[in-house]
Amino acid sequence: MRIIRETKDVGRWLEIPNVVGEMKSREMTGVVGDANYLGVLEGTPARDDDTLKSSSVLVSQQPLVLKYHNGELLRGPVTVNLVWYGKFTPTQRSVIVDFLQSLNTLKGSRKAAATPLPSVASWWKTTEKYHNGSSAVVVGKQILDENYSLGKLLKNYHIQYLATKVAQPKSINVVLTAKEVGVEGFCMSRCGTHGSTKVKPRVAYAWVGNSETQCPGQCAWPFHQPIYGPQSPPLVSPNGDVGVDGMVINLATVLAGAVTNPFNQGYFQGSATAPLEAVSACTGMFGSGAYPGYAGQVLVDKTSGASYNAHGLNGRKYLVPAMWDPKTSACSTLV
Repeated sequence: MRIIRETKDVGRWLEIPNVVGEMKSREMTGVVGDANYLGVLEGTPARDDDTLKSSSVLVSQQPLVLKYHNGELLRGPVTVNLVWYGKFTPTQRSVIVDFLQSLNTLKGSRKAAATPLPSVASWWKTTEKYHNGSSAVVVGKQILDENYSLGKLLKNYHIQYLATKVAQPKSINVVLTAKEVGVEGFCMSRCGTHGSTKVKPRVAYAWVGNSETQCPGQCAWPFHQPIYGPQSPPLVSPNGDVGVDGMVINLATVLAGAVTNPFNQGYFQGSATAPLEAVSACTGMFGSGAYPGYAGQVLVDKTSGASYNAHGLNGRKYLVPAMWDPKTSACSTLV
């Protein structure tokens, strides 16, 4: 295993050897929020446009309300540490790191001048409405575990153990598993998740898996044909990697949940053990007019034909999910 710290020079890395010690039992909380199958709302039949129009006339949609439970929220700057478990290419890692760094390209910075709207930063800014403060994100330490120190089939306690390899206050430690790694519950009921440690200082963590070879129809929709529910042609992924572009969607989901409901007493609707959170409450919505099986109207790159709705750093394009806006009590998309 190698620990990587980013230097001030972009693209340069300082490698520091690290030995994985024996796994110790740690008391953890359960899962706070999941990134479930993001493509299709479960149990929803396919509907044509006429049915949709009739339904909108007959049924008045009620406002979606995520209740604040008076608990602690994460305010910026929040450090996101990454544990890369399994084999990721440098390009795959750069797509995800660029996404995280794009969260902060706000107006007034030189990077923002080179990032057109709609942007990843303008999407993330919605999280500030939850606590009226900064949600700035800083990419911290990165650990490469390319030799599968805990094997290729991980249980929940393995994820929690890996996530606490780097523990510090006001941080989210994210475990990213490669396409050849199986994780308990992956593809069965979730595509990613977030939670927190019980012992103080409490640390938020998250996990997202690469579904490319295991369940892209469930965890990389709309970049892959769904395996059930309403069928529509898959969109072209903006970075040419169905699995990693799917990971970005799920990473966006669990990060928003971790910031707005880090310790199970923040913003959510429903049960605290299975909450609907900032993004998971808006499943499957990426553009205006979205409905189950249809991602909505998004932008299309004229050259590659790729679909996206947000610009990021280094000319990147991403597809980010809708997020619940506490000011309007509605799911909001960038386009």
